[in-house]
Amino acid sequence: MDEYRTTAGPDPTGDLAFIPLGGTGEIGMNLNVYRCDGALLAIDCGIGFGGAEHPETEIMCPDPAWLADRRDKLTGLVITHAHEDHVGAVAHLWPMLRCPIYASPFASAVLRRKLAEAGHLGDVKIVTVPLCGRFVVGPFDLEFLHVSHSIPEAQALAIRTRHGVLVHTGDWKLDPDPLIGGPTDEAAFARLGDEGVLAMICDSTNAMVEGHSGSEADVRRNLAAIIRGLSGRVAVACFATNLARVESVALAGQAAGRQVALFGRSLRNAVTAARDCGYLREIPEFLAEEDAGYLPDDNLLVICTGSQGEPRSALSRIAADTHSQIALGEGDTVIFSSRMIPGNERGILRMQDQLARRGCRVMTADDHMVHVSGHPARDELKRLYALVRPRFAVPVHGEWRHLQEHAALMREVQVTPILVEDGDVVRFSPGKPDVVEGVPTGRLAVDEGRLLPLSGSVLAARKRMLGNGVVIASLAVDPTGRVLGTPQISAPGLLEAEEGSGPLASELIRAIAALPSALRREDDALREAVRAVLRKAIGRRLRKRPLVEVHLLRV
Repeated sequence: MDEYRTTAGPDPTGDLAFIPLGGTGEIGMNLNVYRCDGALLAIDCGIGFGGAEHPETEIMCPDPAWLADRRDKLTGLVITHAHEDHVGAVAHLWPMLRCPIYASPFASAVLRRKLAEAGHLGDVKIVTVPLCGRFVVGPFDLEFLHVSHSIPEAQALAIRTRHGVLVHTGDWKLDPDPLIGGPTDEAAFARLGDEGVLAMICDSTNAMVEGHSGSEADVRRNLAAIIRGLSGRVAVACFATNLARVESVALAGQAAGRQVALFGRSLRNAVTAARDCGYLREIPEFLAEEDAGYLPDDNLLVICTGSQGEPRSALSRIAADTHSQIALGEGDTVIFSSRMIPGNERGILRMQDQLARRGCRVMTADDHMVHVSGHPARDELKRLYALVRPRFAVPVHGEWRHLQEHAALMREVQVTPILVEDGDVVRFSPGKPDVVEGVPTGRLAVDEGRLLPLSGSVLAARKRMLGNGVVIASLAVDPTGRVLGTPQISAPGLLEAEEGSGPLASELIRAIAALPSALRREDDALREAVRAVLRKAIGRRLRKRPLVEVHLLRV
């Protein structure tokens, strides 16, 4: 657990509260909980990236322990849309929650594939809610509201309770021409404003960005013009579930006389789910990976995963020249049609440098109009507040600086902000809304099917090894503790092989011989003494504090 706040707070029975367990004060890992008269409702369940801050893991998710302990009160999990930071942890965490899931048709299709891969599909009740549908879960009267975002079928959520109406925006923007799906339903938000909204819980990602986020239609026009003028092989990296972008790239490729191939499992899965739901009907079947390498360079366009520098993604392997089906080099172009998620900068820049070293031209949103955000800039936020007119608002989905800027904007439009972070409990009713208690929160690392506490011993050891290395010592001793033969000491990444069998081994033998005889007869004491000797020796030589493992054999 990252932190525990143990203030007892009020009796939960008879109140209305909001409890973020992930995604508030950070990017990704969205997991939000609403409490009404003792019943709980979860909204979204996503992953985040380890990045430079957590090099010991690639993927993280919120720790749901507090919620899992109360799953008898958990009425359901509602998914606002199918981006990984909102749905990617469901297959990992559902066994702890075991509640019905409510989602739109496209999000349901994506979820079914994830749950099937994890072996849970037969156990999970998925309720597919029509777009803009209204449904009741326990004491929560819920209504989906259509919003435009960089994915089909993104939904905000109106939450009606006996205490009042809340609006949970999810991810959204005001795009007049989003290409797939209609614009944000401003009339529906205005109707809620007329009904009276107690509080709005709102996306803060672009609260520091002035103006408007831009339209997906502008990106489509620019991609078509850019790709038409390129020679050689062209690869475009984007988020797998940004189907409007995938469609734009495919149309640009067709217009330029190129066949289009998909590289990356998540991209293929997203496209399959989209076709199942009636999207991408005007796009012919994509070229298979194994066929792409045989096309003339000027006739190939690749859409691939890896825009965030993910080490095992298709683009990462292409950049490292380890992909089995495709290679890029001199005269080719790679377009990053995405934004850098905070924390991923180092991995993305390293990948772009690898591509440049191979002779590729690299284009990004910094130098070409190849991406617009799916989140609202300040003018869009002001417009939504004018429609909804909430009495209070809670900024979520952002780091602390985003939340602060969003809160300042709320004050500008005469809405009272309530600043929170993961684990805070905002009670909206009864009484004046305020943070009244705290609950434990934490992060789990997704490690090849396992979930490991980020602060646990396994990842702590892994992180220590990343920075300080590991030393492994194997030695045989007789019953009195006298060393037999020469100890074998290896320290991959710290010492050359001969260093471990030379002076270091001799130093270890002398140190053991100097120990009291009683200490040498106790296995645990002898192991700890060996660890201390090796730590001191490595620290003196290399100024490192490695993890030391000792294998002791008495003969």
